[in-house]
Amino acid sequence: MVKTNSSSESQSSPSCRTPPKHANIQYNFCKNPVCSNFGVTPPETFKRGVIGSYAITYGGRAFPLLKCNLCGETPPMKSNIGIHEETQRLIAYLEPTPQRTCSTDDCVNQHIPIRTKGAYRSYGTAKSGAARYQCTACRKTFSTPKPSRWQRDTHHNQDIFRLLVNKMPLSRIVTVLGISWSVLYHRIDFIHRQCVAFAGERELRFKDLDLHRLYIAIDRQDHVINWTRRKDKRNVTFSAVASADNDSGYVFGVHPNYDAIPEIYKVEAEALLNGDASLPAPWRRHARLWLEHDYVSAAYRSSSAKSLRRIAKQQSPMTWLQKQISKAYKEAAARQDVEVFERPNATSKLPTNGFQVHAEYTMIAHFHFLKHLLGKVGVWRFYMDQESGIRSAFLSAFQPEVKLRTAEGFYVRIAKDWTIDEKLKRMLEAKVIFKQVQANNTGATEHEIKLMLLKAEIAAMRPIGQWQDKWLHHPIPTMSEPDKAVCWLTEHNGLDDDNVAWLYNRASLHAVDVFFEKVRRSLSPLERSIKSSANAGRVWSGYAPYDPAMVGKLLDIFRVAHNFIDVRKNKGAKPSTAAMRIGLADAPVSYGDVVYFK
Repeated sequence: MVKTNSSSESQSSPSCRTPPKHANIQYNFCKNPVCSNFGVTPPETFKRGVIGSYAITYGGRAFPLLKCNLCGETPPMKSNIGIHEETQRLIAYLEPTPQRTCSTDDCVNQHIPIRTKGAYRSYGTAKSGAARYQCTACRKTFSTPKPSRWQRDTHHNQDIFRLLVNKMPLSRIVTVLGISWSVLYHRIDFIHRQCVAFAGERELRFKDLDLHRLYIAIDRQDHVINWTRRKDKRNVTFSAVASADNDSGYVFGVHPNYDAIPEIYKVEAEALLNGDASLPAPWRRHARLWLEHDYVSAAYRSSSAKSLRRIAKQQSPMTWLQKQISKAYKEAAARQDVEVFERPNATSKLPTNGFQVHAEYTMIAHFHFLKHLLGKVGVWRFYMDQESGIRSAFLSAFQPEVKLRTAEGFYVRIAKDWTIDEKLKRMLEAKVIFKQVQANNTGATEHEIKLMLLKAEIAAMRPIGQWQDKWLHHPIPTMSEPDKAVCWLTEHNGLDDDNVAWLYNRASLHAVDVFFEKVRRSLSPLERSIKSSANAGRVWSGYAPYDPAMVGKLLDIFRVAHNFIDVRKNKGAKPSTAAMRIGLADAPVSYGDVVYFK
């Protein structure tokens, strides 16, 4: 977690025309990959109006936009300090845990970690069962406390972990194990700390792991918190962004837009003292955090906005999926900030403890987190849900790689609500077409037929939306993705036709969708809530958590179980975990390995 600094530290000056670079982060530049200004940052102090290749314009009161004079794009500006703070929050668990050292003054091992070969030797165990060691230099002995040292009994820890990630409601865990609610919540906190420590130690190895090429799927999932007061029946809704490797299924991170560390009253008072409300958002000290007056204003704008449910008639017929893509573009264009996908309304509110983070800041920080986590990646391929905020986050964090053409980005839009019968019908139709093409090309292999179908769809691509992005209708459906459209966001002419076709063919959100589906099915507190027309849009679930911090804890716990414990059976290969398939582990771990990790 990251602690917020005082107002005197790193405060952006309102006199700057663009937010200054901070900690080597500069988000504010043209994000059109084919524009000469892509990655070129504007001067921080140019005057209002047209200066050089950029200008400052306004999309509303106190809402400055950076206008590119070369391509005409007007990206919204963000606080680089806020992005840095959010990135630090996401990568905090990767900081190595300090190791115990000899406590004797002037001993040569006083600053030598306990795992250093030859510096210490095993010296039995203490009464508590903790391992004892002896310093080989001064002969002093000491013990290293067990992670569960403050627990009276520990025999339920593994059971709680196992039941928690296998759909059992919290109330049933209390009943089945015969424990109290206070013990359960204490154990969940303990298991969460152990999972974070375990993941941090294992994932530090990514820095030295050669990953020649990664195909990463990125999407987000909303989670609803129950209201705690009968007189205020508004929900708190968080958006969790996750990224997963499409080949191994490994989930690199899942991050809800919630920070439990900042104190609400302290931050609100500091913002009032600094006059943050009178400043444009990119120059505010706490730009990444939702403050109360901002949330109320956003909810009012949302309730007064015109509905965008009607889709303009097209001159040529559009498929259902193309209509959904067009609708998404229209909705993004109608926002004051095209990168903001949160929709505060009259039935939602902010958490009463901790802070809800502006979801676009968490999204941007998630891409910086990936660059920090994965040290040796040769080629990046990102397949992302159709959302302007995800696109901008990717292009800002991976701008150097996009320039070098070692990173490519794709939108992927999937029809997810089809019935089994509809999916089977689509599969049958595609199979018939495949057989027809095969009959007309005697001797061609299945690989070559797929290539023909893909190239035919590439030739038939049509632009959709105000940005005229070209979308390909994928000709090879699967049961998990029966109807799919793909848009190459970083399109260029540096690849031959075959490589382009196979890039489109690899487009999928399967790995991250499987993880999100497992979250809904395996974590009872995070299952999908049901809206009732009688509740005027409000949602309440008997299993949903009341503490906003619980969402992040459960997702952290489940990610470790998904990556390191859950075994998948593969045809023709031995059962393996996601961590084994990506090269981070040699064998599955048990619940006990994580619970008693130190």
